[in-house]
Amino acid sequence: MHRNPSARQPSGPSRRYAIGLAVALLGTGLLLAGPAGAAGPVVAERFLIATADPRASAAGLSILERGGSAADAAIAAQLVLGLVEPQSSGLGGGAFLLHHEAASGRIVTLDGRETAPAAAGPDLFLDPAGEPLPFAAAVASGRAVGVPGLPRLLEEAHRRFGRLPWAELFAPAIALAEAGFSVSPRLARAIAQAAETGLADQRAARALFLDDEGRPPPAGAILRNPAYARTLRLLAEGGAAAFYEGPIAREILAAVAEGHGRPGAMSAADLAGYRVVERPAVCTLYRGREVCGMGPPSSGGVAVAQILGLLEPFDLAALGPSLRAVHLLLEASRLAFADRDRFLADPDHEPVPVEGLLDPGYLDARRRLIDPARSLGRAPAGEPPRRQGALPADPAADTEHGTSHLVVVDAQGNALSMTTTIEASMGSRLVAGGFLLNNQLTDFAFLPVRDGRPVANRVAGGKRPRSSMAPTIVREAGRPVLLLGSPGGSRIIGYVVKTLVAALDWGLDPRAAIELGHVLNRNGPSEIEVGGLWTAFAEPLESRGHEVRILPLDSGLQAIAIAPGRLLGAADPRREGSALGR
Repeated sequence: MHRNPSARQPSGPSRRYAIGLAVALLGTGLLLAGPAGAAGPVVAERFLIATADPRASAAGLSILERGGSAADAAIAAQLVLGLVEPQSSGLGGGAFLLHHEAASGRIVTLDGRETAPAAAGPDLFLDPAGEPLPFAAAVASGRAVGVPGLPRLLEEAHRRFGRLPWAELFAPAIALAEAGFSVSPRLARAIAQAAETGLADQRAARALFLDDEGRPPPAGAILRNPAYARTLRLLAEGGAAAFYEGPIAREILAAVAEGHGRPGAMSAADLAGYRVVERPAVCTLYRGREVCGMGPPSSGGVAVAQILGLLEPFDLAALGPSLRAVHLLLEASRLAFADRDRFLADPDHEPVPVEGLLDPGYLDARRRLIDPARSLGRAPAGEPPRRQGALPADPAADTEHGTSHLVVVDAQGNALSMTTTIEASMGSRLVAGGFLLNNQLTDFAFLPVRDGRPVANRVAGGKRPRSSMAPTIVREAGRPVLLLGSPGGSRIIGYVVKTLVAALDWGLDPRAAIELGHVLNRNGPSEIEVGGLWTAFAEPLESRGHEVRILPLDSGLQAIAIAPGRLLGAADPRREGSALGR
């Protein structure tokens, strides 16, 4: 068993949930809420928003109070997140968005994932000898920057679902950028770390985030960003076209061409040609409810649906948060990740057998590999039906640590769940127009060929890299009952599944479900959050053949449960977010 020697000691939610350990070990009762003294969810009657920063939540709430839609609130909140939490998301990145429209009952999923420049080829991250570049060198470079998708995504969401004028949604972020905002502890740490890994190498990034001596700001310092305010004014007046053409586009291209000495191949045509894609939602039935997520190029929706499909026949409610339940969850996750690594990629470039991976007969066959008394170890990928030319896996895990999530329900019952990212914390360390540019292309496989066959997630011009983001909407009788999602790279899938099981099987409210310690498997070691409820299961899991690692698992979940006459919202206390409503 591996314990991270630098792991922080349990506190807050982790310590509180240790109180419930006896219940978990017995597996005979359900945790219907947090223990005495634990904070509960935020309760609202009309509308509610949860984001990763209180200032973004406040901006979204102000829009909802003026009669704005869920999409309007999400846009205003995202623009503030790009200012106050720039290490995680922003105009220089991309997002996946799920929207439930109350009037029609329809779920729409929009793909605003970044794309590779047309000139990018499979050797993008290879050195002259044909070997993969070191990951850190690839991140801090122009090669890593994909064509941003977020501005077009926000505009498309507003065109379809907005209610207030587009320009009004920019006011909170513009005011905050010009007046200045207090640097949060997380942002201060992110800037300090990035200053050692390329942030100080570009003039625009250095001017925005560091002082004249090259020092990062401490937590609590006031940071102003007039360049971001200028960018927002251009977008407010000219729409997303003002981002993809004109002075902002020229700044982006100049930054990518500089690229810390490793220039990228992005062109003006790449920017002008970016388009948002509406994808089919990936939905599965679980405990009589419809769980819907994002399809490829995200692996999140498919993997979550596979894990739930594998768990469906097991009575997790009766088992409670027990050793047996955790073992089953970990083994189902192994099987889903084996398939994810083999088959998931951009469906516009590779054949992705989504229907086959979720086929009930296929899941039945995969489920028979689960031994209730012994771990599989590393699981093999399966052979789903309706498969066309399986490709070998990319063995690298996605790393989207620069990611955020928000959820909104408006007064009309429209519901939105969006995961948004610039990939690594502080992205490529390149700044244009007052915002950080992504390093999303490092989510591609660095090696384009493995065992003599092309890798599904290899680089190609115009292609979108595979993601693990898993914005989720759960519906019952056609109406949303739960929205959630998280940052966390490939661990996102485990964070979301754990929270779904906690809510749908064990009856936890959103706050308690989020706070419940994490336990997950990515077809390797079984990972347990340090100090949480599940640490007592480490040795019993090892006796069943699991390799166990106990470590900090820094999710950033946001969730809203929709009950008759009220909304229950929560933001992950592991980060700095908040839920606000009326």
